[in-house]
Amino acid sequence: MTLFKQIYALLFGLLLLVMLCLVFFQFSQTRNFMNNQMTSDLNNTSTSLGLILQPHLETGDQIGAKKLISVISKGGFYRQVTLTWHTDNQQHIWRNSVTIHGVPQWFGALELFGDLTKTITISSGQVQLATLKVEAHPALAYQELWRIMSMALIVLAILLVLVIVILHVRLKQILMPLYRISEYAKAIAKQKFTQQLIMPKTTELKEVVTAINTISDQLKNVFVTLDDEVNKLKLINLTDRVSGLPNRQHLSGQITSWLADPGYGGLILAKFDWLDEIHSKYGYQVRDETIKVLSKRLQSELLAQADCVIARIANTEFAFLVTKGDRHQLETYLQSLIRLINQEMSKAGCEPNQGFALGVSERALGTTLADILSQSDNALQQAIQEHRISHWFDAQRQQQKYSKEQWREILVTAISQKQFLLQWQPISHIDSNEVIQREIYCHLNIEGERISASQFVPYIELFSLGHNLDQCLLEIIVQQNVVKMCYEPLAINLTHDSINNPQFHQWLAKFLRKLPQAHALHFELPESAVNSSLSQCQILCEVIRDNGAKFGIDHCGRQMDSLTYLQQLKPHYVKLDQAFAFYERSEHNNELCRALINVLKGLNIEVIATAIEDSDQLTNFQSLRVDGVQGFIAPPQDISTIVV
Repeated sequence: MTLFKQIYALLFGLLLLVMLCLVFFQFSQTRNFMNNQMTSDLNNTSTSLGLILQPHLETGDQIGAKKLISVISKGGFYRQVTLTWHTDNQQHIWRNSVTIHGVPQWFGALELFGDLTKTITISSGQVQLATLKVEAHPALAYQELWRIMSMALIVLAILLVLVIVILHVRLKQILMPLYRISEYAKAIAKQKFTQQLIMPKTTELKEVVTAINTISDQLKNVFVTLDDEVNKLKLINLTDRVSGLPNRQHLSGQITSWLADPGYGGLILAKFDWLDEIHSKYGYQVRDETIKVLSKRLQSELLAQADCVIARIANTEFAFLVTKGDRHQLETYLQSLIRLINQEMSKAGCEPNQGFALGVSERALGTTLADILSQSDNALQQAIQEHRISHWFDAQRQQQKYSKEQWREILVTAISQKQFLLQWQPISHIDSNEVIQREIYCHLNIEGERISASQFVPYIELFSLGHNLDQCLLEIIVQQNVVKMCYEPLAINLTHDSINNPQFHQWLAKFLRKLPQAHALHFELPESAVNSSLSQCQILCEVIRDNGAKFGIDHCGRQMDSLTYLQQLKPHYVKLDQAFAFYERSEHNNELCRALINVLKGLNIEVIATAIEDSDQLTNFQSLRVDGVQGFIAPPQDISTIVV
C-alpha cells in the first residue's frame, strides 16, 4: 500500500471514529432526555388525573370517572390506564394502540425505551378510594429520537464528505514532493538523469531532496566521465592526431565489420603528394594546418553524400570507405572527391589535377579485408604509374547472374510469397554453454541455388524493401511456430527502412498485440540508424517496449560518436561491433573495449561480444566481463533441419 493510501486510511479511520463517537453521544443524550421527559410527563399526568377523579370516587360516580379517564387516555400517548375500586375491587382498564408515524418499523422494534408505569392511590382523608395505574406509550419519544438522529447523521455525513475531499486534495499537495522524489529515484535507478528536483517547502523533505539531487549529479558525472574516457581512448587509439580523422587501425576494424554483414559499396585509397610539396615549401606546420582544413571539408561535404568512413592512414595517404553505394553512387562520390581536392589544392597554391592519385575497388561477394585493401592499392599504383587521377580495379569477378530489374522481381515475389528460408545462430553465456538468445538469419533458394543474405540484402536496401522484408520474416516466424521451437528469445535485425517507416511502426504494434509470445522476441537496431534517426528509434523502441518485447543495439561502438543515446533509449542489451574482436589484439584498444563495457555495465545493459572465432578471443572477453558471445564458434543452423 502506498504512503498516501496509508495516511489517507489512517486519517479517514480516525475521522470516522470521531463521527461515530459524536453520533453515539448524541444518541445517548437524546434517548436519556426523552426517557426523562416521558417519566416527568407520566408523573404529572397521574397526579393530575388522581386529583380530578377524587370527587367522583368520593360520591361513587363510576360513570363520570370512566368518562373522564376515557377522554384523557385517548388524548395522550398512553398505552394503558387501569382503575381499581377499593370498595368492591372492581377494575376498569382502558387500552390505547398508538401508531408511531414517520419512524421505520425496524427502529421502533429496537425497544430503546423500557416500560414506564406510574401507580398512585387515590384517598379521601384516611380512606383509600381507588388505585390508578398509568402506563406510558414511547411513540412520541421514538419520533423525536428518529428526527434528531436523522438530522444529525445528514449533517455529519455532509461534513464527512467535505472533510474527505479536503483531506484528499490536501494530502496530495503535501505528498507531491515525496511522489516526485519517488519518481526521480526510479529514473535514477534506470540511469535517466533529468533536471534536479525542486526544493519542497516541507522541512523534513528538504534534506532528502538535497541528497537525491547530489546522488543524481554524482551518478551523472560518473557516466559522463566514463563516456569521456571512451571518447579519449578512441581519440588516442583510433584517431589521427593531425587530421582528427580515424587512423589505419580504425579503418581496418570498420572494413572488417562492414564485410562481416551483408552490404555493398567500395574503398578508395588516395595518395596526396601535393602535401609533400607544401611541406618542402612552407614546413610541416603549414602542411599540418592544410591537412586539418582538408579533413574538415572532407567530413562536412562527403559524409552528407553517402555513408562513409574517411581515414588518414599515412602522412599523405587517405582512405574513403563507402559502406553503401552502387557503381553509379561510387562514381558520383569519386567526382565530388576529385572536385573537392582540386579546390583545396588551388587554395594552397598547387596546380589542380596533379600531385594526387586515387585507387577504387568495389566490394564483391566473398571479399576479405586483405582482398579489398590489395585491390584498392593495386588500382592506386596503376593510377600513379599511368599518371592518371584515378583508376578502378577491374577484378575478374563472376558475372552478375541477375540484373537489377531481375533482382527486384525476384525479391518482390519472394516477399509476397514468403519464400525465405530461416536460420538461427545461438548466443551463449560467457561462462557456460547456456544459450541466452538465438539470432534469426534468412536466405533464398532460387532454382536450386542457395542465395545468402549478403547477396540480396544490398538490393533490398537499394529498392527500399527493408520494411517489407522485416514484415515478411516476422510473419514466417509466426506461421512456422519458430518461437515455440526453442526456450530462448529470438533476435530479429530491423533494417533502416523499417526504423524510419511510421507505417511499419503501426504494423509492428498490431502484430505484437496479437502475438501471445511477444515477450520472446528481441529486435535489434543498428547503431548507425540510432545516430542518424534517434527520434524515429525512440518511437519504435516505445512500441516494442509497450507491447512486451525487448530491443537491443547492434554494432555498438562502431561509430565515433558519443554513447549518450544509450541513456535515452535504455536498450535491454547491446552487441559490440565486430571490430572489437579485431581490436582485442592490441593492448591499448583492449582498454578501449574495457571502458566501453564499463559504460554499458554502469547502465545495467547486457553486453554481447560478436565475431568470436577462437578460444583466445573467448578468454579475452571473459576477462572484460561481457555477458554473452556470438560468432563462428557456434555457426548458424537451418531451422528446417532441427528436430524439436
